[in-house]
Parts: sequence; structure tokens; C-alpha cells
Amino acid sequence: MRARDIPITAWIGMTGIAIAFIFALFAPWLAPYGETQVVGDVWQLPDDQYIFGLDNLGRDILSRLIYGARTTLLVSSAATIISFSLGVILSFTAAVSRGLIDTVFSRFNDLMMSIPTLIFALVVLAVLPQNLVVLILVMAILDSTRVYRLGRAVALDVAVMEFVEAAKLRGEGKLWIIFREILPNTLSPLLAEFGLRFAFSILFLSTLSFLGLGIQPPAADWGGMVKDNKDGIIFGISAALVPGTAIAVLAICVNLVVDWLLKRTSSLKGGRGDA
Repeated sequence: MRARDIPITAWIGMTGIAIAFIFALFAPWLAPYGETQVVGDVWQLPDDQYIFGLDNLGRDILSRLIYGARTTLLVSSAATIISFSLGVILSFTAAVSRGLIDTVFSRFNDLMMSIPTLIFALVVLAVLPQNLVVLILVMAILDSTRVYRLGRAVALDVAVMEFVEAAKLRGEGKLWIIFREILPNTLSPLLAEFGLRFAFSILFLSTLSFLGLGIQPPAADWGGMVKDNKDGIIFGISAALVPGTAIAVLAICVNLVVDWLLKRTSSLKGGRGDA
């Protein structure tokens, strides 16, 4: 695939995602001030020194926005990778094994999906210790149910094809069939789903932080920044709008890339050789 074949919308999306990851990786060097450093008055308006102004404690919003990118992307990326790995492995195992294993996995997945995700997360996080590991695992387990549903659907379509049957007749094991026969032929829809799950994780983390059960203060993350500064909107202070805009822009950028990936997905066989 040549660069000129990529639409401008996909380039915009990839550029936005790249900028966010650059901020996340080099936050200590790019941020003008420390993550928790108080530098002025509460809710000071933007000026030449403070581009986005100061927050409810007098901290530089730009600096916290940059540090917040690191926290937001770290947690969202980790949760997405774990949820995707768990969902794909379990769904492919169910599709290849069929029978009792498929029934048990699928019915348990249906049970998990029947519980409202946000309510379930709030209950679990309110009971368990509030730290990054617990937060990532809860997000990953809840999100893996959506990945399982798609993974099983595409794996079942590929599992009945002739080259899979030929592999079974050769005596290949389940791991070979999953990773060498089914996975390469389902990469396109799975990559698109990965992008959607990543965008969802960003929004879900921001929601949890806004409700007080996500990233805990004084660490900066975009959802928590909206929560900290929401009262300023009453007085015409735009401090809460800056992280809110960052969440929206990043989600849009991810969706632009996902839309491009979906358009490239003409069939389940596209993942093997039609790049």
C-alpha cells in the first residue's frame, strides 16, 4: 500500500494520534510546569504565559493536559491490549473447539454483556482497591466481552473454509489453526475493532475519572480534569472545556483511522494478502 492511497481523513487521524502519543512519551520535557505544581491564582484566565489558563488549584492546564495524555493513553492502551488478547483467544478457542467449550464461553459472555458496563465497573471499583492495575483489569475484562462477540463471529466464518479443514486433516493442533490459519484471515476486521475498542476505552476511562473511580488525584487525566474544573463553567471559566475537547478530538482521530480500516476490509480474507 502506497502513502498516496491513504485518504486525507486517515492522515489527519494518524497525525492526531501521533501527537497525543508524543505528548505522552515526552511529557516531562514538553510540559512547561510540573504535573501538580501550583503556579498562580485559581482559574486564572489564559494569557501569554499560561496558554490555557490555570485550573481550580492554580495549576497550569497545558502542563496537566500533557501529563494527562500520558496517563490516559497508558491506561487505555493497556486495557485495550489485554481485553483484545483475552477476547480473541477465548473467542477463537470457542470457534475451533465448538461443543461444550463454545457453549460455556458464549453463555458466560452473554451473561457479562447483560450487565450494564458502567454500573458493573462502578460497583467493582468501589469495592476493590483503587489503583492502576485494578482499573486496567476491570476495564479490560468488561471490554473483552465485546471483542469476544466479534472474534467468535469472524472465526466461525473462517473455521468452515477448506484450508482450515485441510489443516485439521493434516493433524494440526488448535494453536496452529488459531494462529496460522484463522488469525491471518481475520486481521482486517479485528484491527478495525481494536481501534473502536481503544476509542471506547478512552471515553470509558474519562467517564470513570469524572465519577471519581478512575485515575485518582493528584495524578492528571483528562476525565479527572473535567471533573475538577466543571464548577468553573458556571462562572464562565473554560478550564473544563480544554480536556473535554482533547477527549473529543482524540476519539475523532481514532474513528477516522478506524473508518479507513473498515473501508479497506472488503472480506474476511483481506487480512492475509490484499493489503
